[in-house]
Amino acid sequence: MSDSTVTEEETAKAAAAIAAIERGRLLFAQECEFVMGVRTEADLPLAELPEVAFAGRSNVGKSSLLNALTNRNTLARTSNTPGRTREVNFFRLGGQLMLVDLPGYGYAKAGKEEIARWNKLIEDYLRGRSNLRRVCLLIDARRGIGAPDRKVMELLDKAAVVYQIILTKVDKEKAGALAKIQATAALEVGRHGAAYPDIMVTSSAKKTGLAEVRAACAALAETTSAETTSAETNVTEEQ
Repeated sequence: MSDSTVTEEETAKAAAAIAAIERGRLLFAQECEFVMGVRTEADLPLAELPEVAFAGRSNVGKSSLLNALTNRNTLARTSNTPGRTREVNFFRLGGQLMLVDLPGYGYAKAGKEEIARWNKLIEDYLRGRSNLRRVCLLIDARRGIGAPDRKVMELLDKAAVVYQIILTKVDKEKAGALAKIQATAALEVGRHGAAYPDIMVTSSAKKTGLAEVRAACAALAETTSAETTSAETNVTEEQ
């Protein structure tokens, strides 16, 4: 393969990556509105739009990430009001994608009944949700993947739902420590059949990685269920 051919391929990939980032920017520039919060399977809305769900431990920075992605300061505040913190919350993004905010898990005061309720609610949501394109599993970069996260990963494996690890708060870790956390997380991901292999790194405070998450969501919004894996693989390769 000649140098000119390599250059052309690299140029094409760079152009495709820029286009993917722009599609993500345009999608998340649209209106994002709170639709509803549900506590039971019976209350789940009709599966009309592609869905990308966000899960993570309490205080992982999920609300901050959702607000940063949508360029809003108060979007996720709705789901943090009393009575909605243990619900599955749905946000419609521009009539093209539904962002789903799953209840936080793993907080110290959670009892067995609370954990059982959370598991049932999530299992009810995951079961047969054909329009669910991906679960973004948020991991605090300062902690890495812990026991509560592994339980959720096992739950997602069992439900055969594709999920992707997103490290949050990466600005609070030094580069060397972050690299080790990424390497450890990559090994963990390799043990789970439903885990998407690429790990994203983000900082809501510094806006790190937001464009890439938006681009991935935009690609997922454009795919059918059968196309999801191949489409996002292409986006990742382009980036």
